Amino acid sequence: MSTASYKGQKYTEGKSVQVNDILVVEESLKITINNTPFTITMRTPGSEKELVRGLLFSENVYVDIDTDPIISIIGKSEKGFINQVDVTIPTAKVGKGMEISRSIVSVSSCGICGKSELDELSINSKKIIAEEKLDSELVGRMFEKMNLAQNTFKQSGGSHAAAAFTIDGNLLVIQEDIGRHNAVDKVIGSLLFQKQMQNAKCMVVSGRISYEIVNKCYTAGIPFLAAVSAPSSLAVDLSEQLGITLMAFCREKKFTAYSNVENIN
Repeated sequence: MSTASYKGQKYTEGKSVQVNDILVVEESLKITINNTPFTITMRTPGSEKELVRGLLFSENVYVDIDTDPIISIIGKSEKGFINQVDVTIPTAKVGKGMEISRSIVSVSSCGICGKSELDELSINSKKIIAEEKLDSELVGRMFEKMNLAQNTFKQSGGSHAAAAFTIDGNLLVIQEDIGRHNAVDKVIGSLLFQKQMQNAKCMVVSGRISYEIVNKCYTAGIPFLAAVSAPSSLAVDLSEQLGITLMAFCREKKFTAYSNVENIN
């Protein structure tokens, strides 16, 4: 269950009334790999296997697209939420990302805050080549489709969403979470499990775009990235460098493209 009811006292012009509000649940998830601690991430319960699959892929821990790792649930909280999983990966397939030390907690607001050091920018990385141009009129429609499917946000107003689309604007998968980067990892994990990664050409996210969201999009090989709010300067610089067309302020059928704009019709 991704939401819970909480009592509160609502104040309006000096008067108050008791209310029952629906809030997004935030719980910890401990991830071990081959029984070795990897990280504890704060997230919204649900789609745990998709979250772990996407996280390990985007963090360069397990990048095999064809074979899914074995993800075992080994712990639950008193409330019944999954709070610990172990991932079985053949030693030969454990990527370099496992060598990057992570602090004990990766917070839901910014996954990269949980790392002891910032990943080196992909200066020599191969650019993503957009094989087809994106119709600018599809951007607003993709956000409309995502908004319609944001059930947790409709209840609570407190969750982020990410969704993957084809180049024609067809929705492949949508995921919600209290953390933007978690929602993106859940989408990537879903695409991997469904063997749809090659069809995903546009990632749409609520909130703002940071370096880490761009990096995850690049790792997934998705050439178009769009968000409701602003991008950071590093997000724009990295998108230009990696071949990603970054679009922001996508509201009311308007948006601003900041990088590789030649890929938009």
